[in-house]
Amino acid sequence: MLAGTSFHGGIPFTLPPPPVIQSSNCRVLLSSSLLLCREDRRKKRLRCLVGRSVGSWKRFGIRAEAVSEVTEEAAVGGGGPRPYSVRIPVGDRHILVETGHIGRQSSGAVTVTDGETIVYSTVCLSDVPSEPADFFPLSVNYQERFSAAGRTSGGFFKREGRTRDHEVLVCRLIDRPLRPTIVLGFYHETQILSWVLSYDGLHAPDYLAVTAAGIALALSEVPNTQAVAGVRVGLVNGKFIVNPTTEEMEVSELDLVLAGTKSAILMIEGYCNFLPEEKLLQAVEIGQESVRAICSEIEALVKKCGKQKMYDAVKLPPPELYKHVEEIAGDELVRALQIKSKTPRRKALTALEDKVVTILTEKGYVSKDVASAVAETVPVLFDDEDEDEEVVRDGEVDEGDVHIKPTMRKSTPLLFSEVDVKLVFKEVSSKFLRRRIVQGGKRSDGRNPEGIRPISSRCALLPRAHGSALFTRGETQALAVVTLGDKKMAQRINSLEDDDDEKRFYLQYSFPPSSVGEVGRIGGPSRREIGHGTLAERALQPALPSDGEFPYTIRVESTITESNGSSSMASVCGGCLALQDAGVPLKCSIAGIAMGMVLDTEEFGGDGTPLILSDITGSEDASGDMDFKVTGNEDSITAFQLDIKVGGITLPVMKQALLQAREGRRIILEEMSKCSPPPAMKLSKYAPLIHVMKVSSDKVNLIIGTGGKKVKSIIEETGVEAIDLQDDGTVKIIAKDISCIEKTKSLITSLTMVPTVGDVYRNCAIKSIAPYGVLVEIAAGREGLCHISELSHNYLPKPEDAFKVGDRIDVKLTEINAKGQIRLSRKALLPSVPDPLVPNTKKQSSASTKDTWSKDSSVEGNLGTPGKVVEGPEGTPENERHVNKDKPKKVKVKAVSSVSRKTQNSSVNGEAKVG
Repeated sequence: MLAGTSFHGGIPFTLPPPPVIQSSNCRVLLSSSLLLCREDRRKKRLRCLVGRSVGSWKRFGIRAEAVSEVTEEAAVGGGGPRPYSVRIPVGDRHILVETGHIGRQSSGAVTVTDGETIVYSTVCLSDVPSEPADFFPLSVNYQERFSAAGRTSGGFFKREGRTRDHEVLVCRLIDRPLRPTIVLGFYHETQILSWVLSYDGLHAPDYLAVTAAGIALALSEVPNTQAVAGVRVGLVNGKFIVNPTTEEMEVSELDLVLAGTKSAILMIEGYCNFLPEEKLLQAVEIGQESVRAICSEIEALVKKCGKQKMYDAVKLPPPELYKHVEEIAGDELVRALQIKSKTPRRKALTALEDKVVTILTEKGYVSKDVASAVAETVPVLFDDEDEDEEVVRDGEVDEGDVHIKPTMRKSTPLLFSEVDVKLVFKEVSSKFLRRRIVQGGKRSDGRNPEGIRPISSRCALLPRAHGSALFTRGETQALAVVTLGDKKMAQRINSLEDDDDEKRFYLQYSFPPSSVGEVGRIGGPSRREIGHGTLAERALQPALPSDGEFPYTIRVESTITESNGSSSMASVCGGCLALQDAGVPLKCSIAGIAMGMVLDTEEFGGDGTPLILSDITGSEDASGDMDFKVTGNEDSITAFQLDIKVGGITLPVMKQALLQAREGRRIILEEMSKCSPPPAMKLSKYAPLIHVMKVSSDKVNLIIGTGGKKVKSIIEETGVEAIDLQDDGTVKIIAKDISCIEKTKSLITSLTMVPTVGDVYRNCAIKSIAPYGVLVEIAAGREGLCHISELSHNYLPKPEDAFKVGDRIDVKLTEINAKGQIRLSRKALLPSVPDPLVPNTKKQSSASTKDTWSKDSSVEGNLGTPGKVVEGPEGTPENERHVNKDKPKKVKVKAVSSVSRKTQNSSVNGEAKVG
């Protein structure tokens, strides 16, 4: 975005004039003779500076003077601010602001309470200022203590570790609106710390942290222009809600965090479910009204207990240095800014900067106005000096006769500090760039304000990746890669609310130094990378299908291979194409664009109307007043992020930027549709296959088994990669090929079927033998007990006398008890004839030598209640092996006193061979 004329993102210092001193590094090379008028001017200047602040010349003494004035009350009472508290109405409730209770040694400390959520923020600054730089030395840290929710951190050490991504995002929410409000030229290192001390699970602490930090900064000694506050705005059932609860946010169509002052908006960030621009503007307007009310209360609190601001510590470069830099670099700077390519332009600007620094820090520089003034006045002073110079010979000198003819005095060159020169050169470069855009209507690459850079894209760049795309816009390029997986690939989130929360879609953004042709450190993701990745992730999230429609965990990696502005928006466009190439059925295509602005056009010859720039480059980002990123489809918005480098913008300006961004998105989406080669729109052959099936929720434990043994055995038997079971009965089978999925599906179907009394199961294997009967597998993973008395009509002392493990029999389901255990009967399917597999070994009395089977032993009479017939897992049904197809006749069997072991064994082995 086009940054303002600031060194570290601040706004021009326009408060009541505090003491501002010229750089103490400015040196003057004095000639041997000084004119009286020049000596008078120097004395007057010294007297003026001394009158302003004697201590200003010694930078180390500035803070000491400010804190040396201790009130009598503080000295007697131990030195501490008095406690103050105020209740501020926000939305449908109040927030409680308290200061002076804790953190009294900080420059500013405050606690803000909403419900039972409490955020504590402090502001501290160093006693000694840092060296001047083009940014304000501000650091922000935010931490959510697990003790706030009555929990402890996981892991061995049981304490909070490194900053989590969510905490990094909140740090950015705090930093971005506060930085522009700090006065230019203040270089004392400042640190803002925020902790969540209590969390009730209902009121989110992130927007409270923004307000708490803004109040602490306003109460501190840090010189800032206006108080800052933040709120969240949600949209539930068509109604906007300020600071909604977490329950309301679960059904909200909008998540907007807004920060600003009484008069303007400084920062907005959030995401929504395809909202039109008009709805977003309404939400911003409602949020701004709440921020305005909070800021009014903050200003009243500051008047009561705020500390005196350190305006004496403000240090700006010498005012004349701006003119000198423009005189030296003017024409060359104009030519350098006209170079369209980034790398040659950067090298030209670097060389010009080195030249300016050398002149103003080593050689010295005399302004053209001063030189011309000296050339006119010096000859007049010596009009009377027209005597000839006497020539002295042989070393004899008559001092009374020698006359020295005065020569024309040269102007004194000035030397400045290198830091000041570089700061001014950067500001002058921004000024020239803005003037070129406003006056000429052309940007550095030749585009008009609404122009979009050339776009090209291609998919299927990486053959083994599940989806890939290379998106190029001007000199910005992003390589997006999609990986599909199961639930194990989901990203776990450890937060105050839930320990087991998981994300099935996440986008990771990386910005290597090679993308800008530089050498840099490679390590973990920076705060900027985390913020850009989250923005792109939120932009694509609303377009994704539901988990039921596409049961994959989706990971998108966006690597910036070239960068010249808007790299996060290139990640959105490239990520969308890569998702389509991976076969993810998106609801629509999503594109992103970054908007910039020149706020004060009147300064550069314009009519004063803010000038909005579409698709800004890196130089326009660094030299402008706004960076407004907007993503969405042709007609609605999915995510947005606004940063302001000046005093803020108004709603009309934001509306103009949103409408211009919509036209830019439409152009980008049209160019994305020309992608060559186009997205595959189908799953890659290297992507895993996931089959989703539904079973009864009370059958999930049957699939899992004791200690997970059953599901592990299914995975080993079928060769699938994983089986994901959910409490609602949803089963996801993940495999590389379809045959493994079909086999697993068959096993789970058999395992979870609902048996009924009367069902007949054919060719079922005996899994184990016990003294009281055999366990028969009627379906994969489902076993039932066939009691020894139900194995045959004949008397059987032990089951192993006639059967062994692996034999296959036909059984009928006769009972299901309250515990779900299954009782089976083989005898119910046998005719009332002697069982050829089970010899009758019982010793019978003489009375029993008559007809043993006195009852009707027809097959039909012993089948019992008709039921469905279920084929066993494999093999030939037992009835086809042992039951005669013709209707059997009644047979009388004589009692047998004993059966030889040999005969019995052959019978058992004979059945085993048949099975």
